[in-house]
Amino acid sequence: MKKLGLLLLCFLQFSCSSQVQEKINGVSFVASREEVAQEHVQEVLNIYANHAAVMPFGFIREINSPEIIFDTERQWFGETKHGAQQYINLLHENGVKVMLKPQIWIWRGTFTGTLAMTTEEDWKALESSYEKFILNYAQLAQETDTDIFCIGTELEQFVKNRPEFWKGLIQKVKEIYKGKLTYAANWDEYTRTSFWEDLDYIGIDAYFPLCEEITPTVAQCREGWQRHKTVIKELSKAKNKPVLFTEYGYRSTDKTAWKPWLVDRHENPVNLEAQVNATKAIFEEFWGEDWFAGGYVWKWFIRHKEAGGGEDNRFTPQNKPAQGVIAEFYEKYGSK
Repeated sequence: MKKLGLLLLCFLQFSCSSQVQEKINGVSFVASREEVAQEHVQEVLNIYANHAAVMPFGFIREINSPEIIFDTERQWFGETKHGAQQYINLLHENGVKVMLKPQIWIWRGTFTGTLAMTTEEDWKALESSYEKFILNYAQLAQETDTDIFCIGTELEQFVKNRPEFWKGLIQKVKEIYKGKLTYAANWDEYTRTSFWEDLDYIGIDAYFPLCEEITPTVAQCREGWQRHKTVIKELSKAKNKPVLFTEYGYRSTDKTAWKPWLVDRHENPVNLEAQVNATKAIFEEFWGEDWFAGGYVWKWFIRHKEAGGGEDNRFTPQNKPAQGVIAEFYEKYGSK
């Protein structure tokens, strides 16, 4: 009996250890013109991902416009409520959990963090429009039993200027949706976000500058993480909330760890090794930490066979060596 008890204790300890290690191993599942099919989801399963961010969109015509246009017939299928529901349902059928992450696109790609109104009337109009946008998708999240709902992405000026609106919005979301909540703060915004205590995860789009090397080594990237990681960990401890990288990733180009947020360097040479090393470094620094919940790689296109590849210098790891790195770590830190 004594030996049996010891074996049971060891089993329980092993099980607990396995549970602690399990992370949110996610992909940012890019909205497409078409419905998602089983063959598309299978590629997500092939890299051992257990989560996917589904991202319907609302659009703003100008940076000073308070109107958010969403869920229209002119949008791509995956950008609409119906499309997001179809994506979520098929992902769930395959055992992939979902973060529903409605986002805003401002015409010509203007950075959403600069969205701010100049009059009280326009602020009120923006608040009303944004509330309708978010509560519409909070309802979808509840109806589809979605695991995480993200209330916004990289909206620093909106958050900074209208804190009471955001506090109220969170409460309205909670009246509709009963799952976990986060907000996707930009890497240079998250320390000033005022409502982490009202959410379940500290969400960060993790495009932190690490080093200026053309082809950074894993060690150089890890060294570059240290000053950022200390602040992230301290905030997690202070708020008593786990950290979730709502987006993370690197372009397969030179100096990928210097300013990882840049998307306009079309002419930069392809550098697959740089992407591999920066990706390895973020896994080695964070995925073993108990205060870190996991993350969603940016980005994953539905038509996998046509995405990425050895001549592509953009973010997606698809059909590049970095895909193998992600699969390796996702398998290591996935469900046991």
